[in-house]
Amino acid sequence: MRRLTLLAALAAATAIATPALAGSPDGAWQVKVLGTAVLPDGKIDKITAIDTGTTLGGTLAALDTVGTKANDNVVPTVAVEYFFNKTFSVETICCLTQHHVSGTGDIAGAGLVDHVLILPATVTLKAHLDTGTPIKPYFGAGPSIFFVIDEKPGDTAKALGVDKVRMSNALGFALQGGLDIALNDRGLGLSLDAKKYWVRPTASFYEDGTLALKTRHDLDPWVLSAGVAYRF
Repeated sequence: MRRLTLLAALAAATAIATPALAGSPDGAWQVKVLGTAVLPDGKIDKITAIDTGTTLGGTLAALDTVGTKANDNVVPTVAVEYFFNKTFSVETICCLTQHHVSGTGDIAGAGLVDHVLILPATVTLKAHLDTGTPIKPYFGAGPSIFFVIDEKPGDTAKALGVDKVRMSNALGFALQGGLDIALNDRGLGLSLDAKKYWVRPTASFYEDGTLALKTRHDLDPWVLSAGVAYRF
């Protein structure tokens, strides 16, 4: 992931700061700086383990309806894209997004997981449609790995005795669609992008080293972006 971050930063710096690389709407490289809305689901797909002898496990087992959701977030994103030809390209993105997981149903509003940082490492193969105009639609698909960092128990979980929570890294898949809109013949443009992910991480809650609860979640976010692009 360090290499991915360095690649994005180097490409962005090169595009902006090096006049020798003239921009072109047909260039092999494109860098995008975007504002991105991350809109996850986060509902429980499956409870894989529960220890009713723990405070958390016993409390949840006594309830009829237990669900979860993750909050939305807006973050900056850098995308780096390489064009093999006019039709096909490969793109990767770099961003960090922070979320928390709260309860629904009988535990509505309960703070379960706090301060979850997610790095959604994603690579998509894209196909671009030549419309004969500055507006070029595209669609793509590819794998993604969600790396989870620095998760902590929420206030309700801590009140029920949870002193550690771990969310798993997870392999997923993304579908993508969007528009590239050329603003001039020097590579400057606008970009609108939408991705739908399917990814299912697990969350494990511990009380004094004992696994009290383990759940699998449909994180499955929509990721919607808009911003500027530079192709060279």
